[in-house]
Amino acid sequence: MAQPPDISETFVREVDENLRRDRMQDLVKKNVSWIIAAVILFLAASGGFIYWQNYQEKKDGEAVEQLAQVFTDISKGKVQTAPARLDKLSDAHSKAVRGVAEFGRAAVALEQNDPKLALSKFKAMAEDKSLPQPFRDLALIRQTSLEFDSLKPDVIISRMEPLTKPGAPWFGSAGELTAMAKIKQGKSAEAGRLFAAIARDENAPDTTRGRAIQMASSLGVDVSNIVPPAAQ
Repeated sequence: MAQPPDISETFVREVDENLRRDRMQDLVKKNVSWIIAAVILFLAASGGFIYWQNYQEKKDGEAVEQLAQVFTDISKGKVQTAPARLDKLSDAHSKAVRGVAEFGRAAVALEQNDPKLALSKFKAMAEDKSLPQPFRDLALIRQTSLEFDSLKPDVIISRMEPLTKPGAPWFGSAGELTAMAKIKQGKSAEAGRLFAAIARDENAPDTTRGRAIQMASSLGVDVSNIVPPAAQ
């Protein structure tokens, strides 16, 4: 007698698939209003995000224009309102605008003979991880310059060490501070060689390179083969 086929596994799989399909249909029917609401919310959020981006771009453009106007006024000697305007721009959405505004505020503080405020601004920028690294590095250099006389040479050298690399953006400024700290340590030969390296760095400002040539020469380092920036 022929044996009936074993349909138990196939039957169970079909029942399971049908049951899952029915459950999904029931879920959709019961929650259709929530699903529609979720889709609407997603579309609204997407549209809101695009609107927010456009809004921020417009605000950033306005902030750049305001910043340019502040510096234009400062160049004309109109400094009275600059601190308040720069403080306001320091809260701008654009990180670049914030950074430049903070540097401007510190510069105005120095111009108004308030090094304590300038130092606090530079220190805050150097520690602000939300700012681009070049802003933080330059702020650290400016902070160290203001604190130079009160810091131990090894502290200065340690701070500037990551920035004292030939070809690095702030090598000239960081190298100068490091070399001066080495002079305070009595390491004139090392300082002279570092000044010579700064003098050879074409990325360093001409004024910085010019000082470096003079300092290296005064410390006994031969820099006769280095063409002064003004002569290039």
